[in-house]
Amino acid sequence: MPLPTSDQEWPPPHTKAEMKLYGVHGAWYAGDPDRLTEVYGGGNVPGIGLDPKGWDRPILGGGWWQRATRWFWGTKTPATQNRSTKIHVPIASDIAATSADLLFSEPPTLRVNGKKGQARLEKILAEAGVYGIWLEAAELAAAYGGVFLRVGWDTEMHDFPIVDVLPADAGVPEFSSGRLKAVTFWRIVHEDGKEVWRHLEKHEVGRVYHGLYRGDHDHLGRQVPLTDHPATEGFAAIVDEAGGFDSGYDKGLLVGYVPNMRPHRTLRGTSLGRSDYAGVEPIMDALDETMTSWMRDLRLGKGRIVVPEVYLQNTGRGRGAAFDPDREIYSGLAMLPPPGGSGAAELTISQFEIRVQEHRETAKSLTAQILRGAGYSVQSFGEDDGSGQAATATEIHMRRHKSYTTRGRKIGYWTPCLAWLTECLLAVDHAIYGTKVVSERATVEWPDGVMPDPEAISRTLDMLNRAQAASVETRVRMLHPEWEDPQVRAEVQKLKDEMAITVADPTELSETYVPDELDDAA
Repeated sequence: MPLPTSDQEWPPPHTKAEMKLYGVHGAWYAGDPDRLTEVYGGGNVPGIGLDPKGWDRPILGGGWWQRATRWFWGTKTPATQNRSTKIHVPIASDIAATSADLLFSEPPTLRVNGKKGQARLEKILAEAGVYGIWLEAAELAAAYGGVFLRVGWDTEMHDFPIVDVLPADAGVPEFSSGRLKAVTFWRIVHEDGKEVWRHLEKHEVGRVYHGLYRGDHDHLGRQVPLTDHPATEGFAAIVDEAGGFDSGYDKGLLVGYVPNMRPHRTLRGTSLGRSDYAGVEPIMDALDETMTSWMRDLRLGKGRIVVPEVYLQNTGRGRGAAFDPDREIYSGLAMLPPPGGSGAAELTISQFEIRVQEHRETAKSLTAQILRGAGYSVQSFGEDDGSGQAATATEIHMRRHKSYTTRGRKIGYWTPCLAWLTECLLAVDHAIYGTKVVSERATVEWPDGVMPDPEAISRTLDMLNRAQAASVETRVRMLHPEWEDPQVRAEVQKLKDEMAITVADPTELSETYVPDELDDAA
């Protein structure tokens, strides 16, 4: 159905639960202390955050405003403290970035039938920067639990389709049997006090609708012409009387949704994906509290000297007094010495212990729990096992087994979307730019994700060669699994030419000697 024509609450009421989670996980991903304080209600002004744990349980006979918050970021800054000393550890953003690196640091290969279609597809992927867009999308999906990929075009700027990335909170999706059947993107294009202008863009099968609405912070308001705002006036020339236009892709939407992981543990039954942060928010909060305590020990551990008043030099009336730590001689006092004392005033040195080991072990344990709860191994984040020995590719893979298991699960959600993306790009390329390529879904080939150990491979190939257990072609394919058949045949021929032995006496053998295995392989 087209865009709404009457005033209604926006975002829609049925999206409040997921919008609340997007706000919490977005604050952790951004790593902004002010946003975390706002989310968990730790501001100086009494209030309830987006996650009011136990706000209705009074303590010590007081009201809910005297509650004891369960979140470190929900505690308020003391009134006598002029600045907040809370420290945030950006482990949430590290998790999202590492997830994207595991998936797309070495991008997958998309293959279609036909040389012209393959060449055009590779040109679009390269010139449109799609490989970098995949990294961006994977990072947003890990943080928010899902991401939208939108195919579009700009004939004035580019001669190929383009791909945009939108986070999960930028749209209101509609699912059917777990598949995206429609989605409405929205953005605020103007805000002046209570008045809010929103641009809505709805995608359906074969159609795209645009609408401009003038309302307030909580309601969509009435629909106004697209020409009333510069941000939307460009769409007025391409929409029809129904407010939309044909997308050029009749088989589906110009938008694809990639869930990060399923099932959603909080919103049961939904087709939305869950964030990597789901369930580990309290541990990330505890890690920030640990680091803040560590830094507090450093501040309190600074050596301070308590100086007797007689050691202070008067700097003048109204100017106070000062102490010179480099002064060597002071006048004695005409007074009885204290018991066991020398008769001179003594300096008192105050320096507290800095609990480095305790904080380090606590932070290390919390970090391991956070990464394990998010589905990753600590080795994927640069942490070693403490052995100090170099590891082979097989050992690295075993240490990072949990990370690669999570990567394999995410690949299962990304593969159908990448296949759709290929078909959609080629369809738009044909409809908008008039190319002769055929629109089809690609075959997606994912790399292993770990670089093999050259030494281990060479030993394996050497043993296979001495045992005569594999042909030259088989060994070439083991060494270069990414090569195509023409490259393999050319390499086999080169090896045949290099290993051929010419017999010195032409009367014994006039032909060039070629080993049987090379001859069979050729």
